[in-house]
Amino acid sequence: MNLNKVLLIGRLTGDPQLRATKSGQSVAVFSVATNRVWMDKNNQKQEEVEYHNIVVWGKQAETASKFLLKGQMVLVEGRIQSREYEDKQGVKRRVTEIVAERIQFGPKAGSGGQSVNRVAPSAGAEQAAPAAEIPTINLDDEVKTEDLPF
Repeated sequence: MNLNKVLLIGRLTGDPQLRATKSGQSVAVFSVATNRVWMDKNNQKQEEVEYHNIVVWGKQAETASKFLLKGQMVLVEGRIQSREYEDKQGVKRRVTEIVAERIQFGPKAGSGGQSVNRVAPSAGAEQAAPAAEIPTINLDDEVKTEDLPF
């Protein structure tokens, strides 16, 4: 039996970037930071940060780009995928990323656990809209290789 399943809880390192493939399918990319804390052999606290590239497709990509913000906690469930590509200079590159199948939004950074919608600032002041329930969307459609934007 084989299993390729990833479950991460971490914070966004930046706002999601939304794009569309040539066929019009939405895709969002963002990075999540996770940390690991342990005590070394000298009983000193150690911490290590790991960064994970996340790819989200379809309606879920649109929702993620609309509601997720840098610093916000997020739970990502998906699978690991590695691929190779040639960059603009002709150098072969290999990247490993997590293709999200399910995303659960956490509280936004600095909101004290309160859900705040994005609102354009007016006259230099930020305004918060009333809290709204953010939906979780499961991705059920298969992703075709020809739809990949890279």
